[in-house]
Order: sequence, then structure tokens, then C-alpha cells
Amino acid sequence: MSEVVVVKGGELLFCGSTCWDSVGRRKGLTEGNLVSPTRLRPLVGVDICFVAAGCASCHCVALDTEGRCYTWGRNEKGQLGHGDKITRDRPTVVSELSKYKIIRAAAGKSHTVVVTDDGQSFAFGWNKHGQLGIGSAKNETELSPVRCAVTEVNTVACGADFTVWLTSVEGASILTAGLPQYGQLGHNTDNEYNTKDSSVRLAYEAQPRPRPIAAFSGETIVKVACGTNHTVAVDKNGYVYTWGFGGYGRLGHREQKDEFAPRRVDVFTRQNILPPDAIVSAGSASSSCTAGGGQLYMWGKIKSTGDDSMYPKPLLDLRLCSSQPLHLQFFILLI
Repeated sequence: MSEVVVVKGGELLFCGSTCWDSVGRRKGLTEGNLVSPTRLRPLVGVDICFVAAGCASCHCVALDTEGRCYTWGRNEKGQLGHGDKITRDRPTVVSELSKYKIIRAAAGKSHTVVVTDDGQSFAFGWNKHGQLGIGSAKNETELSPVRCAVTEVNTVACGADFTVWLTSVEGASILTAGLPQYGQLGHNTDNEYNTKDSSVRLAYEAQPRPRPIAAFSGETIVKVACGTNHTVAVDKNGYVYTWGFGGYGRLGHREQKDEFAPRRVDVFTRQNILPPDAIVSAGSASSSCTAGGGQLYMWGKIKSTGDDSMYPKPLLDLRLCSSQPLHLQFFILLI
């Protein structure tokens, strides 16, 4: 008899700005802000087991224990998946995903990617750079869910304009698609080219088909997180790798150089590798993870003033209790 896995959910509380059309565009607006954790009426009594929001996104995704997918927020590129570009203030079920059980989701700047319980992946929203991973960037927007060109997917993460999938496929445990501008796809190139022979204007060739990262051939990646233009990953042995935009030291390599291919973070050596229950997170200009004993490490621009942290440093005042349930140890950095 196969084991029955019971997914526990809870009540979702929300705080922050609800002025979706102005978030990140105009400062000083407080109208519509929720200054304390608040229950959202459409989700009262709904057991939520997963929430996705990105450091570059102005929309949210929530999954309940039945596998339903709710989205709300800005929708100028169809990133809510409802077949239109209408901004929604209320969590609304994505009806075209109703025949699937959605277990994971990720939100980019203007796109959304989800994973089903049988390993399929669907995406919707902006696709100018191929970030939906459907094999083509011919349509700049997809207003309804379309199938991604990946199989046996376990989880997904989104940067601003790129996507990373983790799969169970041997030799292809991590695949990326989208904008390669800072090397965040990990393929040892930024695909830069001149738009015209006589022009100095540069562009970056989109990568619309998910492609395995060659540097991880033979390795198994088990955790991943994406900042706006950088990626953090952990292999099955507990080693940490980063690549992409290196400004403010967000890659943790003691320098601000962009990395076009995965590079191991030397602070996390064999004496300080990450445990299986570690949490990995990435903000727009920072990265973080939990190491042994739940100790939190952060690097990059971790506060608005003062020096940047060029390599992972422990925050001794923020140590997660090992006895705390893992689902309560989830955090998102929006720095």
C-alpha cells in the first residue's frame, strides 16, 4: 500500500500595499495599504499550503490543499492567468488550471509558473524573453496557462524575467529559460549581440526553451531561489552555488563580478554544508540561507545604509529553532 501524504494548510494573512497599479512606481502612497496582517475575505476558511511572491513581482499566487491556484494583483501582461489583463484585488481561482492539482508556484516580474502533482508545468504572462519556457517567444504575452517544455518537474523559481525548474530527470536536474543578460541562466554566456552591424546598441538573445545547466551535469540540485537577476542553488551534498548579477556582493564570492556559470560559495565548505531541511532565499540585491542548527546567513545588500556584505555572514540574533515546524520557517526577502 502506498503512503498517503497529508498536506496541512493554514489561514493566509496579508499586509502591505494593495494599490497594485502604483506599487514600485510612486512613493508615498498609503491609500489601500494594510498596515497589519489581515484576512482576505475570499480566502477565509480556505486552507492555504503554499504562497508565491517574488522580489520583483506585483502580484501574488496562493495554493490551497485541494490544489487550486489563486492569483491577484497587477495583471498588465496577463500574469494572473485569467485570459485578460484586468487587475484583481481579490484572490481568484485560475479556472483553466482547475483540472490539475497545483503543488508549487513562482512569480516573476510579469509572469507566473506553476507545477502540478504529476510533474507538469504551466506558465502565463509576459514571454518577451522566453521566460515562460514554452519553446517560443513569438507571442510576447500568454493570457492563459500554457504548457512548459519540461517534464518530471519538482519545483520552480522565478527571477524578474527568467525561470528555473528543478526536475527528476537524470542529468537534467536544473533547467533555465528566459533573459540571459547577467548570466543568470547559468549557461556561461549572456547571449549579448549588436542589434545592427553599425550600431553599438546591445541586446540579449532570448532563450525560450528550458535548457539544462551543463556545469551541473552529474549533480543533483535540490533547492533553488531567484533574485531579480541572480540565482542561488543547493546540491544534494549541501553545497551552495550562485550565479548571475554580482552587484552588492549578492553572490557571496567576496567580489561584485557577474558570474555566467554556477560558482560554489566557499564559505559553505564540508565543515559547514547546508542540512536537508535548509531554507534558501533571494531578494533583489541579497541572498540568504539557513545552515546547521537553523543559523541564518545573509549576504549582499542586507540593509539600506552601511556597507554591503560581500560574503555570507551569520546573523546571530536570527537563529531558527530546529524544533519549529518547517512550514513556519518560510521567509521572503524583498530588499
